[in-house]
Amino acid sequence: MQTPTDNDQLLENLMTATNQHDLEALAECFHPDYDSEFPAHPERAFRGHEPMRQNWSRIFSAVPDVRSTLVTSASIQDTVWAEWEWSGTRIDGKSFSMRGVTIQGITDGKIAWVRLYMEPVERSTVDPESALRQAVGDLTER
Repeated sequence: MQTPTDNDQLLENLMTATNQHDLEALAECFHPDYDSEFPAHPERAFRGHEPMRQNWSRIFSAVPDVRSTLVTSASIQDTVWAEWEWSGTRIDGKSFSMRGVTIQGITDGKIAWVRLYMEPVERSTVDPESALRQAVGDLTER
């Protein structure tokens, strides 16, 4: 069974491998049968090391200075919740910024599955009322 210390070390290894753009060290954090889900974007799901390597190779190429920051985390036995910030500058000069939460299942000291709730940071002038109206509609129009 994983301990909170083991889980903390695994997240630290994940962050360090990402920040060093070390694809081999990153792959070491994941179980060979790794299962990746994006509940808000189900079509993005994949399984295994090869798709994970392809995704991170593309990120490292497209955002050569990508940085991963672990904001906070919590774990219960073999499940870990982590809040992340990923940032950098894309090769086209535009800012890259994503924030969100990942929930990991740990097996044999490696990430066996993850649910990613990472989203691009939106920088807009939309106020909270307008954002709510965009999400649920305008009730005054009915």
